[in-house]
Amino acid sequence: MGKENRFSSEHAVCVWIPLFALRAEERRRPELCEQPTAVLSAEDTRRLWRVSHLAKRAGVTPGMTVSQSIGLCATLILLEADPVHYDELFSRIVLALSNVSPVVEPAELGRIYVGVDGLEKLIGDPKKVLAIIDETLGKAWGGEQKRRRWGHKGKQESESKRGDIVWRLGWAKGKFASWVAATRAKPGTPVIVTDDRQTAFLQQQRIGTLPLEPDTHRRLWQLGLRTLSDLTTLPEQAVVSQFGREGRLAWRLAAGLIVEPVTGQQAPRVILASMDFPTPIADRGILANTIKKLIDQALNHPQRIGWRVRSVRVLAALEHDSSWMVDVTLKDPSADRDHIAAPLLTKLEHAPPGGGIEHLLVQFTAFVRGTKELQLFARDAEAAARTGRRHSLRWAAHEIKTRLSHPMLHNVIEVYPCSRIPERRYALIDFDP
Repeated sequence: MGKENRFSSEHAVCVWIPLFALRAEERRRPELCEQPTAVLSAEDTRRLWRVSHLAKRAGVTPGMTVSQSIGLCATLILLEADPVHYDELFSRIVLALSNVSPVVEPAELGRIYVGVDGLEKLIGDPKKVLAIIDETLGKAWGGEQKRRRWGHKGKQESESKRGDIVWRLGWAKGKFASWVAATRAKPGTPVIVTDDRQTAFLQQQRIGTLPLEPDTHRRLWQLGLRTLSDLTTLPEQAVVSQFGREGRLAWRLAAGLIVEPVTGQQAPRVILASMDFPTPIADRGILANTIKKLIDQALNHPQRIGWRVRSVRVLAALEHDSSWMVDVTLKDPSADRDHIAAPLLTKLEHAPPGGGIEHLLVQFTAFVRGTKELQLFARDAEAAARTGRRHSLRWAAHEIKTRLSHPMLHNVIEVYPCSRIPERRYALIDFDP
């Protein structure tokens, strides 16, 4: 437990870079800042993924087809997605922030949580801590004038420096409150929410800030709930009866009762296996076999012994200086080649590279200790399985009782099994797992 506590922090700074992919493209080509632009989807190049504000003013929205967007904005500049570059830039930012705090948790592309408990004693008040984080982001975002593309020999990509601040910073207790603070911040002007005014700050926010499903947001809006204050004026029990577990989460987040700490993890020891092709390869069969061979090579690495693979990434440098990337997290961590390769090959089939591959790289990026096979030698594996099922059943029964205000599950017990009257043989009692 001590080790876990060392890598968690209740107070957090949320670093948010909206439209990260577009900002990364503008960083490489500053002239794009003053023009309507859109990044194409990596999975379906006929549709748009990220759209700039200038393009949105012309009516262009994410998900539109290319033909629809050009019809609305003839000057729209379409950019092919470069996931490898985005991942490299984001990883560089995460690594830089880890030099400020040992507790750094990436949430999604463009959003990072930095744990700040204890930094005030080392650096000073929140403003000074935020100034250090801002300076660190500036250096990581600017980077070097020229950086060599990962593992791609003989080619470089030019990245010009930009002094524009594209990130927003929010300081608060817990990840949710710091995220909301970051969405209310402006570039260069952080929002600091102290503990004594955090509840009041949350009550003023729109209902859309809650991390809920779109259908739940729609239902809340139809009920006339516009702010978090509107939600917390309702009894928690009433919200749970309408929305279940998601309603309980929403109500408690809005009331400030849930403070999710930032959880930092020790950086995984990444295992790499790569291959260069003398001529660009476009055949999917050859590519699939190469991926399997590289997975085998990575699995045989001495550092992998005793660990199952949780996350795997395939990176490809394509001809014409473009790139392709597939990143999967395995629901069931494994050390089996075919199990690891299956989701990668599925993504390869649905979203193949857009050109010939010159360099292919497989990365194991996260691991789980032990092997699945060891579970077969547990002293009582069936008892462990029964315990897990009973825990799930207990939680389901609790949810039903909470939503309906009375139990609806019963146990059937024998009373008079030899009675001539069937109704006397058995009885129902409330189910209490």
